[in-house]
Amino acid sequence: MQIDTFGLERWFAEYEHEADIMLAESGVRSLSTDRFDTDPGELGYVIPTNGDPDLRATLADRYDREADEVLCTCGTQEANFLAFLSTLQDRDAHAVVVTPTYQALQAVPDSVGEVTTVSLEPPSWKLSVDAVADAIRPETELIVLNNPNNPTGRYHPLEKVEALYDLAADEDAYLLCDEVYRLLAEDPLPPVASLGPHGLSTASLSKAYGLAGLRLGWLVGDADLLETAWNWKDYTTISPSIFGQHVAKQALAQEDEILAENRNLVADHHDRVQAFFEKHGLEWYDPVGVNGFVTIPDGFETGKEFCRAVLEEGVVLAPGEFFGHPDRFRIGFGLPTEELEEGLERIERVLER
Repeated sequence: MQIDTFGLERWFAEYEHEADIMLAESGVRSLSTDRFDTDPGELGYVIPTNGDPDLRATLADRYDREADEVLCTCGTQEANFLAFLSTLQDRDAHAVVVTPTYQALQAVPDSVGEVTTVSLEPPSWKLSVDAVADAIRPETELIVLNNPNNPTGRYHPLEKVEALYDLAADEDAYLLCDEVYRLLAEDPLPPVASLGPHGLSTASLSKAYGLAGLRLGWLVGDADLLETAWNWKDYTTISPSIFGQHVAKQALAQEDEILAENRNLVADHHDRVQAFFEKHGLEWYDPVGVNGFVTIPDGFETGKEFCRAVLEEGVVLAPGEFFGHPDRFRIGFGLPTEELEEGLERIERVLER
């Protein structure tokens, strides 16, 4: 098993800690711990290792599923990883992955099976159901979607998601949807795991809730597949953390309030960033979530070249090369307002030079 270097994470590792402002951050600004009771009592093991039964039942209700159809994980990253290991077990297993996307959603299945990519094309990044259908083979076990999409912010409509689900069901395969940004939409679509037994959903408290440090995510789907994923999990992180689950229960109890605050913040920041790009002649697809995929300014050959120029001002952006589009860069606008404003001012210095 060989896997590509995670380019975006290495970029962050190289530059994030020395920079002043992280405008490549792809989640909503972090919530303060003083909002929660942070004393979980004894810090022992979580038993059972698939997560606290009450927490799993709470999450299952959001998907019209049962508690044994939810597996608590160390963030969405582990949830996706376990889904790939569980669905692509045969040596000739094949997956269809919609791109551009978060690198792990392509690199991990490619390391354990074979992948055919279906590209979303700029500037509208529309999903072609026919192209996905053409990519399916008899050995296809999985279709992989990220909705809303990272990095473009494209939110594929329900009729297309349902069409992908039907394609998967016809092949006795699964549709896996990474839905970490779903609840930032004003009118969120039903999660894929609620569409039927061939739907798998992954999510976490990181992106929409502003609780990335909890490292608490989940995989939702068919109970038999979840049993396989749970078996794999016992060989990875064993269990989610006591602390993460303790705070997660409180966050879910405050869900309406937290999400309303975060949606308001994102809407305000979206308008600020859109006005900034219009002023400077830069283009993006109007995104859902907190990521924008933006054309690079005139005078720069690649996204990396532009992002390195911005680094000189102490601001980190994400080069489009890490998503297969070197003519773009990704900006995240979910961070605190004063940091966003300062970051845009520093980018403006580069543009004016």
